[in-house]
Amino acid sequence: MPQLGESIAEATVVDIKVKPGDEIADDQEIIDVETNKAVMGVTTPCKGKIAQITVQLKETYPVGAVLGYVEASEADAARFAKQEPPPLQREVAEEIPARADQEITPARQKKIAARGGDGDGARTGGLPVPAAAKGATFMSPRVRARMAELQLTNADLAGIMGSGAGNRVTIKDLENFLQKIENQTAHEASAIRAGVADAMRRSWTRPLPLSTIGSSVNLEPVLQDRQSRDPKPGPGLYAVRALALALAETPGAAAKLIGNRVVQSNSIDVGIAVEAEDGIMVPVIRAADKTSLADLTAKYKDLVDLGRQRRISPDMQAGGVATVSNFGTFGMEWGTPIPLPDQTLLLGLGAGKKVPSWDEEKHAFVPRTEAQITLSFDHRSIDGGGAGRLLKRVIELLETPKKL
Repeated sequence: MPQLGESIAEATVVDIKVKPGDEIADDQEIIDVETNKAVMGVTTPCKGKIAQITVQLKETYPVGAVLGYVEASEADAARFAKQEPPPLQREVAEEIPARADQEITPARQKKIAARGGDGDGARTGGLPVPAAAKGATFMSPRVRARMAELQLTNADLAGIMGSGAGNRVTIKDLENFLQKIENQTAHEASAIRAGVADAMRRSWTRPLPLSTIGSSVNLEPVLQDRQSRDPKPGPGLYAVRALALALAETPGAAAKLIGNRVVQSNSIDVGIAVEAEDGIMVPVIRAADKTSLADLTAKYKDLVDLGRQRRISPDMQAGGVATVSNFGTFGMEWGTPIPLPDQTLLLGLGAGKKVPSWDEEKHAFVPRTEAQITLSFDHRSIDGGGAGRLLKRVIELLETPKKL
């Protein structure tokens, strides 16, 4: 199993395209694997013949696991001698009561088991339980260990009203909850759906004072301009280009606050939300301020095709200073999208709608196509004034598309 991304430690086999005895070429895709971000192909290191496939469909294997064996020439065999992958370094997470979605490692579970008991009641010398604690805020070590075993997060238990001291969720509360959902219709979440959920959970639980501002934009100039272009870009691509140019003019608006440092990106890389099967992928357009609308249109078409096949690689989704979400394609007029965990800005574009607009020259109302446009931002990194000026500039560029 190859290293499929910096943060990816394992992948699930979803397709095996060869069988023992098949002749294979150098760098031929023979196995498809799925991570929480994309479906990718595993290729052969050299030409030869498939000797053995050692993995099963729908099973998950770590990076470095042997997927199969190839009969090859002595020279190729010497070049690709098996090397043991380095052991994964995992930090042991310390349990912090009431901290959202804290991971519990096996080593930590052993510590919990060694203490003994449930810890649901009051303990002499233990941590105090606030009388106002509600729902699944406070959980005993035994509950946390059970959650880790089932890969549950605090968000999964948010609907439980605990019966313990200070409404603490007890192991009995958890088991009753699990018994109730056991009889409901359910299916395993896909890797991509789980990946989207994890990204949104991290966005929501980080110390992010999220704010959203909005205004309206006249889309008539965009609709007229696109008629003269071939291929014709959609309004969302005009928004990507406008945001990129606006950020190039005021690069401080996309800076990230990390600790006490303001980190400035060296490139205006803008993501664009693409709907994939059972999830959303956000490929990043590198140097979008230097990419023409024509090139954006061609790249976007390729990305949509790859997204439908779930073949947008993690590297294509990494980085980015902001993202554009054109939720207007679903008929929605207004929305407050959530920025990704590593970004501070998200521009949303709603559906175009005919509205009456006052014309000073004609002294009459005339129809025009207008859309609502929103900007969600991390208030730690940018203030309302800066965000407002950025959004205003995006609107100005959209209403004068010749500048794009």
